[in-house]
Formats: sequence, C-alpha cells, structure tokens
Amino acid sequence: MGIEIRVPALGESIVDAVVARWLKKEGDTVQQDETLVELETDKVNVEVPAPQSGVLQKILHEEGDTVAVGETLANMGDSSDQPAAQPSGQPASGQPAGQPVNSAPAQAAPAPDFKNSDGGAAITDRAEAGNNWGGGPAGSLAQPNGQHNGPLATPVAKRVAAEHNIDLGQVKGSTLAGRVTKDDVLGYVNSAAAPGPTAATQVPATAPAPVPAQPKAAASGQATTDSREERVRLSRRRQTIATRLVEAQHNAAMLTTFNEVDMTGIMEVRSRRKEAFKERNQVSLGFMSFFTKAVIGALKSFPVLNAEIQGSDMILKRHYDIGIAVGAEEGLVVPVVRDADRKSFAQIEREISDLAKKARSNSLALSDLQGGTFTITNGGVFGSLLSTPILNAPQVGILGMHKIQERPVAIKGQVVIRPMMYVALSYDHRIVDGSGAVQFLVRVKELLEDPEALLLEG
Repeated sequence: MGIEIRVPALGESIVDAVVARWLKKEGDTVQQDETLVELETDKVNVEVPAPQSGVLQKILHEEGDTVAVGETLANMGDSSDQPAAQPSGQPASGQPAGQPVNSAPAQAAPAPDFKNSDGGAAITDRAEAGNNWGGGPAGSLAQPNGQHNGPLATPVAKRVAAEHNIDLGQVKGSTLAGRVTKDDVLGYVNSAAAPGPTAATQVPATAPAPVPAQPKAAASGQATTDSREERVRLSRRRQTIATRLVEAQHNAAMLTTFNEVDMTGIMEVRSRRKEAFKERNQVSLGFMSFFTKAVIGALKSFPVLNAEIQGSDMILKRHYDIGIAVGAEEGLVVPVVRDADRKSFAQIEREISDLAKKARSNSLALSDLQGGTFTITNGGVFGSLLSTPILNAPQVGILGMHKIQERPVAIKGQVVIRPMMYVALSYDHRIVDGSGAVQFLVRVKELLEDPEALLLEG
C-alpha cells in the first residue's frame, strides 16, 4: 500500500518551507526513519524521515519548491511494490500462463523494469510502452489515450529550459522514469556551449546547432548582468531576517539609549576564578553569564522591559527567558536560555555554549528559538565599538554589548586607564518611557560594576 510523505508541522507561526535537498531519488529503497529530504524554514532546517521501510516511488516537489504544512512531498510504496526480476525459465510479465517462453536470443534478456511517471504498473521497455499505451513510436512515452504529451520534466526543469530556449526533447532525463530534472537541463546547456565534439554530439547532424543562451534583458533602467556580477538567491532564513527587521522598525517606536560600563570588577573576578570555575564546571567563565544576571536584576526592577504588546493590552511576564543572539553562517539566530533567573553562572554558561554550537552546526530545534522575553546581542566579539541593536519583536527591549577597550577615565579626580565597554539599550517607546529605559540601563551598569551586588540581586 502506498504512503504519502507530507510536510510535517513546523512549529509556531511557520506555515511553509522550501525543499532544500533530496537525499534519496526515485526508485531508491529506504529504511524506516532514514532521512528523505531536508526542508529549509524561516528559523531552522527540518529533516523529514521515512515513516516505514519501502521504495521512494515519486517525488512531487523538486529542490527550490515552496511547500505548505501538510502538503505531499513524495509517494512511497512497500518494498513488495518494486517489480521482481523474472527467474530463468519463467514467463515474462504479461505473458499468458502456460505459454512457452520464446528462447530466441533477442528475447532472452528483458530490459530493466521501470515505472511510469504516475507510479503505475511496471513495463519492460520503451518500445512496449508505445505498443501498450496507445501505439506511440518505440522509445517514446505516450499517454493512455494515445496522445503524446511531450517529454517528462519537472516544473523547475521546464522553467530553466524556457529561460535558455532549450527543446526538452533534446535533453535526456536522468531519473528512473526518464524524467528531465533541472540538473539535466543545466548539464545540456553547459555541454552545448562548450567547444569541441562534445557539444556537437548533443544535436542530430540534420538539426541546426543550438543558439547559445543569451542573458535576459534587464528591466528598464537596469544594467545587464555580466561576468563581474553574480546573482545569489537569498536563503529562506535571510529573507525572513530581512522581513522581520523591517517590520520591527515599522511597527515599533524604537529608540536607543547608551551608557558605558567599567569592566574592572568583572575582569578581576574572572582572572581569580576562571581556572577553578572551569575545573569544577567543565565550562569557561565568560562575560555572558554576568550580563544575563545583570539584565535579570534590572528587569525585576523595571518589569515593563520584560513585556510585549498584544493589541490594546500589555502582557507583563514574570518569567525570564533570555535570548542570546548568535551569528551563524546563514544569518543571526536567537536561541533562548529559559528560566535564566533560576540558573547558576555555570548553568547559564553551559547552556549558552551548547546553543551556540547547535546554531553553528544548524541543528537548533524550533523549541530552542521560541518564547524569549528579552534579548542580549554582543557585537563586541566582531570588534564593534558602538551600535544600535534592532528589537527582536514582539519583545520591547534588547541590550547591545560591545568591545572592551582601555580608555582614560576620571575617577575621584584622577585620570586612570580602565577597561570600558559601551552598552546600548533599544526599546519600544510605545510602552517604555525614556526615563524607565535610562534607569534600566543604569541599573545594568551598576550591577556589572559591582559583582557582589550582581550575585545578590541577579
């Protein structure tokens, strides 16, 4: 019995995905729980496994296609659906029982079995397909009503062929059913454009040589693409990042306030304790745990920064799920340290380290990214001295850390050199007043400059 491979539920607010990569092709035998295809969503990549062992009969969506939750990706069948090879001396498929087998040399070895593009019954060769499906010529695939409907090709392959003015009848399909894929078309284009006999063999001697594909004319007022330019399709994640950042600026009354932190106290604590801390907890003592604790202490004093707007209501949150921005290859992601107020320095450092590794290996789960109440981002690791972070909607506050730099500062009438960091708080002015935002950031500064207070109040 056949089974449909469908797009699984992708998580909160995610309704579609892009087919990123098929790991199996039509006709492949697969085992239960073996990954068939990877889907790219707004936030993470999702692997779709085989629900049972069997044969991948037909792929319905090629790489690059956008698919909705619940949509069918492919059809699978039991391994028993795969046509078995005929044993020696047994009648061929379709031959009446009891009729002698033709022992002539031309009939001794039947052609390899394959299935039609609709997953129908197996046929033994293309000549038989023509005879049994409506009298089409040998080597062609005809429809059951006898009308030839052109070469089998994926939608993406047809689009690429049209862009390059390629006759699909000249392109040989590489799939089990002879269907032409995008790679087949691109391979044909490359071979036709290459010099020498290779390109000539692609076209019959009586047919004119294919005209090399010309770049499409650019829209009015735009320059034509040349070899000095490259067009790269944005990944689904990058498109989503772009959309969300623009939405945040359009939908929130975003302002930023700045301050600076003397990091002397924290650096002294780290210098004294880092070796013992790492030996005891098997994780390094970094700056993020200090900033996370400081943010929690300030949020308790100014709870409006730990809220969000829903219509005409403000939702004040009594839990502290702190998002930590992590730069990954495909773009920024913000995994969440949940209930950070209940965790020790070691637990926070360990969880941040684990989430960062998962982000860079593209193995974050959707649950790792959902439900943050406030975000911390650290541009200092890239050398940023000062920046304006953008809100991570629907949150109403985000703290930006920056590079620690030794600067001369005046302390008790004396000019001294201290390790200083600029910090920035972007906030939604719709519910956060400027005075509250400034006092919040001052509270963060006070807690960071006095590690003892940080331990007591964070």
